[in-house]
Amino acid sequence: MAEMQQVLVLIKPDGIVKSLTGNVITSLSETKLKIIGAKIVRVTRELAEAHYAELKQKKGEKIFDSTVEFMMGKYHTDRTMALVYEGEDAIAKVREIAGATNPEDANPVSIRGRYGRINSKTGVFENCVHVSDTPENAKREIQLWFKPSEIVNLIYPVKKQKVSSEVLVWA
Repeated sequence: MAEMQQVLVLIKPDGIVKSLTGNVITSLSETKLKIIGAKIVRVTRELAEAHYAELKQKKGEKIFDSTVEFMMGKYHTDRTMALVYEGEDAIAKVREIAGATNPEDANPVSIRGRYGRINSKTGVFENCVHVSDTPENAKREIQLWFKPSEIVNLIYPVKKQKVSSEVLVWA
């Protein structure tokens, strides 16, 4: 039986600077999933380090650091488009269209196969998109990138909390 899931998709700085957001969203429309959250984010060090925390353990400090710097805009832009898709078997459907993480291993018609590359100067995978790989990682990542109010469905438990902080408002 198909499982209702959410999945985080990031159109990374290389995809933003190459104006691939429309191409990626069009490719992902084949999944028939619903977009329930979308925004452009200026990636901070704190966000990038929290998002890629597992990478530090799996691949080491050097790859972790270069990935964090890449997401913060060292090579292209500090902007990333964050999207939350929802639907049956969302993770598998989106990951199939995205292709293998390494663009050289990706199906040539997948997003990463068409638009990805390994930058020979930096050694960084410019694979255009990030896609959550498990329901647990999807939840962790979605909660990092989005506030509950930025998603049209309440997909995880929430609580009300009084917050007194300074925020920007329109003048």
